Amino acid sequence: MSLAEQALSYVRAISPYQPGKPITELAREMGIPVDRIVKLASNENPLGMSPKAKRAVEAAIAGIERYPDQFELIAKVAERAGVAPNQVVLGNGSNDVLDIVARVFLAPGRSAVFAQHAFAVYPIATLSAGGELICVPAKDYGHDLAAMRAAIRPDTRVVWIANPNNPTGNFLPYPEVRAFLDSVPKDVVVVLDEAYNEYIAPEARVDTASWIADFPNLVVCRTFSKIYGLAGLRVGYALASAEVADLMNRIRQPFNVNNLALAAAAAALDDDEFVAESYELNRRGMAQLVEGLAGLGYEIIPSSGNFVTFRAGDAAAINQKLLQQGVIVRPIGGYGLPEWLRVTIGTATENARFLEALAKAR
Repeated sequence: MSLAEQALSYVRAISPYQPGKPITELAREMGIPVDRIVKLASNENPLGMSPKAKRAVEAAIAGIERYPDQFELIAKVAERAGVAPNQVVLGNGSNDVLDIVARVFLAPGRSAVFAQHAFAVYPIATLSAGGELICVPAKDYGHDLAAMRAAIRPDTRVVWIANPNNPTGNFLPYPEVRAFLDSVPKDVVVVLDEAYNEYIAPEARVDTASWIADFPNLVVCRTFSKIYGLAGLRVGYALASAEVADLMNRIRQPFNVNNLALAAAAAALDDDEFVAESYELNRRGMAQLVEGLAGLGYEIIPSSGNFVTFRAGDAAAINQKLLQQGVIVRPIGGYGLPEWLRVTIGTATENARFLEALAKAR
C-alpha cells in the first residue's frame, strides 16, 4: 500500500482548488510581457488597495518582528458590524473561517448542504472535515432555497449559502434568506458567505449581522479581498453568536492573520471614499461588459458581484484564444459549467481590451 493510500479516504476524494492563472505564469507560457497582460480571472479590485491601507502597511513593517495583536481590527469590525468583539473571528482570508466552521461542526457521519455551481471551497471544507456533501441542483444557476431546506437531513450540521454567489453572481433577496433561516432546524449552522456584499446595490442591502441575535445558528462571513483590494494579504472574518465564535476561536490557528494584513484591513475600514470609488467603477464596468457581451450575442447570468459569467460555447477554445492575446479570464468547467467563462470587471480600458480580444476569439 502506498503512502498516499494511508491518507484519509475523504481527503483523497477532494478535488484541489483551481485558482485563476497568475499573470507571471501566462508570461512564462506565452512569452508575453507582463505589462501587456490583463488579468480578469480572480475578482480582484482593479484599483488595487486603499491608499490608507497602503500607508498602514508601510508603517507596520517597523514592527514585523513582533507577533500579531488582533485587538484593533476585531474592535473595528465589531463596531462596524454592530456586534460585540467576542462575536468576531478573524481568518487568513474568508476561506480560513469557512474551513474553521467545517472543523467545528462537521465530521464523519455528518453532512453539509450546498448548491450546485456554488463556491468550490464549500466541498473542500466539508470533505476535509470528513463530512458528507449534499449537492442541491441549482435554480437558474443559483441557490434553490426550498430544495436546500428539503435536502436537510437529521445528520446535517451545516448549510453553505453564498450571496451573491460565486461564480454565477446570482443574488438572493434577503426576505427569502430570512424565511429560509426561519425554517431551518436550530441545530443546523447556516453560513452566509457575503464576500461580495459591498458590491450589492445599496437599496438591496440588509444588515444581516443584526440577524444573529434572532438566529444564533447564523454565521456571516466577509472578506477584505474584494472591494477592499487586499487579496494578497489574506484577511477575512466571521460574525457569529458569542457561543459559536468561541468554538471557532478555540481551533483557529494562533496569529492566523499577519501584522501587515491586520494594519491594512483596519485602515481599509476607515477609507469609505475608496470603497465608494470602487463600487462606482464596478457599476460602470458592469454596464460596459453587459452591453459589450450582449452586442456580441452572448448569454449572461445577471450578476450582483464584481464579475460577469457568460455562455461562451466552446469555452476551452475561446479561453485559449484569449490567453494567446494576453487576456486571462476564468474557465468554470469545474463548477459544472463547461460552456461558460467568468470575467472580472476591470477598469474601462481593461474591459475594452477583453471585449476586443473576445470578438477576435470567436
